[in-house]
Amino acid sequence: MNIYVSNLSFNVTDDDLEGFFAEYGEVASARVITDKFTGKSRGFGFVEMPNDEAARKAIAELDGGKVEGREIKVAEARPREERSSNGGGRSTTLELKSVEVDPKVEPSTFDKPAGK
Repeated sequence: MNIYVSNLSFNVTDDDLEGFFAEYGEVASARVITDKFTGKSRGFGFVEMPNDEAARKAIAELDGGKVEGREIKVAEARPREERSSNGGGRSTTLELKSVEVDPKVEPSTFDKPAGK
């Protein structure tokens, strides 16, 4: 099961995160998400536990717990939503249309809307 952990102290490392969950069972991976430019923690992470029963127990017992004075939130991770790849949430998709050009028409008429 993939577990989402939020409101982490910015000092928590991958190893710390793994340690929080290890007492409940095997931890396949634990990763604190970092900013791609600064490398600093973004305050949340993911833990993968192969045993769903152990994962549910860890979620139940760790959710709302305090780590370095911060109340962490622990829940089963939801599937990742599709996002645009341009980083700003703005659509950059352009639709190009094919236009047939009459070679007999003067080029200057292309600048003006039809009928004007």
